[in-house]
Amino acid sequence: METRRMRRFGLLVTASLAFLVLIGCETVPKHALRLSPESLEQRSLQTRKYEGISEQNILAASAGVIQDLGFNIDESETKLGLIVGSKERGATDAGQVASAVVFALFTGNVMEVDKKQRLRVSLVVRPSAESDDQNHFVRVTFQRTVWGTENNITRVESLDDPEMYLEFFDRLSKAVFLEGHKI
Repeated sequence: METRRMRRFGLLVTASLAFLVLIGCETVPKHALRLSPESLEQRSLQTRKYEGISEQNILAASAGVIQDLGFNIDESETKLGLIVGSKERGATDAGQVASAVVFALFTGNVMEVDKKQRLRVSLVVRPSAESDDQNHFVRVTFQRTVWGTENNITRVESLDDPEMYLEFFDRLSKAVFLEGHKI
């Protein structure tokens, strides 16, 4: 009886190892890690290069801009060049409410509408390829999570409005100038 168990265990181990070897042999398609043109365009919208300022000063300027835009700093890891902030706002849309009222009148059912949203900003500073520590790339992204009247998440999305990024980087450029000149 014991040898039968040992054989079964040996067979199970052999089958498991063969399965793991077969899984490990699968290759990743060449195009799987290639960025799409839309991704590259989005990255260029979200990234700017700043020259002649230290990482510490650009992080300080960035934190100031984030706070000026009404965000609270949730996380800050200066050694990694990371700042994350958030703010909560109402998300009620008059058109959505009107649609819900019409829906309720015709069906007798209640339709969930957007109630609140949390906006998040993530900023990463990384040194550029130059050897000195005075040139950096800043990448910022904005996201939002929307909750409905039933407290269910109705939407999670990246915000890709070019005007929002232009405004952010315009403010950051001014803050970098002030920070760099200690004004």
